[in-house]
Amino acid sequence: MEADAIEVTTAQGKSRPATLAGYDHHTGFGLLRAMLPLDANPIELGVSATLGLREPVMVAPYGGRESASLAYVVSKRQFTGSWEYLLDNAIFTAPATLEWTGSALINCEGKLVGIGSLLVRDSIAEDVPLPGNMFVPIDLVKPILADLIEKGRRSGASRPWLGMATESVQGHLFVTRVSEEAPANTAGIRRGDIIVGVGADKVTAHAELYQKLWSLGPAGIEVPLKVLQGASVKEIKVRSIDRMEYFRVKPTL
Repeated sequence: MEADAIEVTTAQGKSRPATLAGYDHHTGFGLLRAMLPLDANPIELGVSATLGLREPVMVAPYGGRESASLAYVVSKRQFTGSWEYLLDNAIFTAPATLEWTGSALINCEGKLVGIGSLLVRDSIAEDVPLPGNMFVPIDLVKPILADLIEKGRRSGASRPWLGMATESVQGHLFVTRVSEEAPANTAGIRRGDIIVGVGADKVTAHAELYQKLWSLGPAGIEVPLKVLQGASVKEIKVRSIDRMEYFRVKPTL
């Protein structure tokens, strides 16, 4: 989102300038618009919901055929990130590849079913050590693609965003980072604090925190947090914002 310049490089090694046409914080999908013809045929979108466990897939990163690798779908489950991010049905594959960033996940029909997002240590299940990769299902982009092309973002109300990263350790949500000048920072939340609850509801894991936060209303809603600071629990009200207001898109031309 905050790139100073964007280029798209074809399989023939030709680079074309591009701009950011759209971005979606819910999924992490970005959409680029090439400023010159790419002379390439688009891959067809598949149906990620039909991917089965142990189904073989191809991971196709930048670099063409030589860089592609084979993997298997080892799980499809909820994924939560420390940066106020949640996917209900992320795709996990193994063995792991180091060429995962933005890679195409392609099914046996040669269709696109996911986009590479992360290298993970527990691809099969949480706390089961098997390195692999997490892919964002392509089904999530289909309902918002027209909006991204036309308006640069999805339609509808934006989720409330606080601007803090947390880590779940033994049933406690520790604040590990607070974005400068973000709502959480302005309200007085600091690294090392422990998020105890949202309103009257106790939270002990990322999913609980995000679901309660997003259920309060759209961006701009005041979020009542219970925060353990030192030896005392404080009630801190955080005025949320639309994340797009914080991450300003830079011009790329």
